[in-house]
Amino acid sequence: MFHSMGPGRWSPAERATAYVLLIALSLVLIVPFYFVVATSLRNSTALFEYPPKLIPDPLYFGNFERLLFHSEFPHWMLNTLFVATTVAALKVFIDSLAGYAFAKIDFRGRNGLFILMIAMLMVPFGAILIPLYKIARDLGITNTYLALILPPLANPLGIFLMRQFIVGLPKDLENAARLDGVSEFGIYWRIILPLVKPGLVVLAVIVFTEQYVSFLWPLVSVSDKSLTVMTVGVAGMRSFGGTNYGLWSAAAVMALVPITLLFFPLQRQFLARSISGALKQ
Repeated sequence: MFHSMGPGRWSPAERATAYVLLIALSLVLIVPFYFVVATSLRNSTALFEYPPKLIPDPLYFGNFERLLFHSEFPHWMLNTLFVATTVAALKVFIDSLAGYAFAKIDFRGRNGLFILMIAMLMVPFGAILIPLYKIARDLGITNTYLALILPPLANPLGIFLMRQFIVGLPKDLENAARLDGVSEFGIYWRIILPLVKPGLVVLAVIVFTEQYVSFLWPLVSVSDKSLTVMTVGVAGMRSFGGTNYGLWSAAAVMALVPITLLFFPLQRQFLARSISGALKQ
């Protein structure tokens, strides 16, 4: 429908059609989010009034007050942030180190091991859930923070991602460092890491988000209420909030706050460094 030329050379009809499609797509994405926010600002009576009001009037903040001061939600959030942050930090270090080994160190069986690691990405988590739980139980780490932190570290996606970032770096830098007597870890820490900071940011955001919304493994591996994470706690709020959809919506809105605070600053940092790297090239 559209020509392969740039947007500046589109005809007025093509430009108008593109704007209409973009607006329609934006509404598809925004309307559900607005519905959740509006529901969180209504009391139980206003939720079922007819005809429904597009804008809540009056605004009701009781759902947030009940969630923050009369439920375990703050504790669930702290558990989630602790686990997600710890896993992200460990994954960034471990995966970047392994990615450097696969990209820059020539060792026996490297290609076969890398192919095996890529094949592991195609195994669904449900297929390893029971064996993983048995291993955690035999190690005696169920109902501990270790059960929430250690298993996610085995995901090979981050190694693949960091390997792709590192493999394109020029070898002259590491060869010069070796001639100066720098160790392999020194090359990784002092030369490689500063050059792949955008990749580290991308990996940190991916891992943090994945752990932040993780549900199945925390549900299976932890039954101690003091270790409950946010997703499991919100899913079990029926026993606390009944059919209070406003309370559930308030929990969904509050759950978005840490992700929003994390993503946008790191997004700007990532784009700035990517553009800077491109200009230097």
